[in-house]
Amino acid sequence: MWDLVAAEEYIRLNTLDNEDFVDADDTRKTALLNVSKKTLDRKFTGKTIPDEAVYVFAATLGAAFNDTNKLQQQGIAGFSIKGISFTFKDWAKRPVDHLIPEEVYDLVGVARGRTIKWTVL
Repeated sequence: MWDLVAAEEYIRLNTLDNEDFVDADDTRKTALLNVSKKTLDRKFTGKTIPDEAVYVFAATLGAAFNDTNKLQQQGIAGFSIKGISFTFKDWAKRPVDHLIPEEVYDLVGVARGRTIKWTVL
């Protein structure tokens, strides 16, 4: 179980785009932290993932999947509410692990960039 007070304090003091996480209820915060941890564990198999990396990515996920932006993730091209229009770019929809910020790579101790894979010629 997550220490939501510690997570929120770290996010509030160490991230700039944190309103969606901070304003969320405890259930949503827990879900964001769980998805963050699972994604990072899958992305960085065999690495120890510090809580701070989970917190930073959870704040990023909170912003990426807020009420407006999650429509984009669901494939909505645009919508309008009382004269205010939102249009999303097709290229902006990406898998969750593409949202991992550079800071998380630094906290985990992994260089971001190309990965080396074996191939047969």
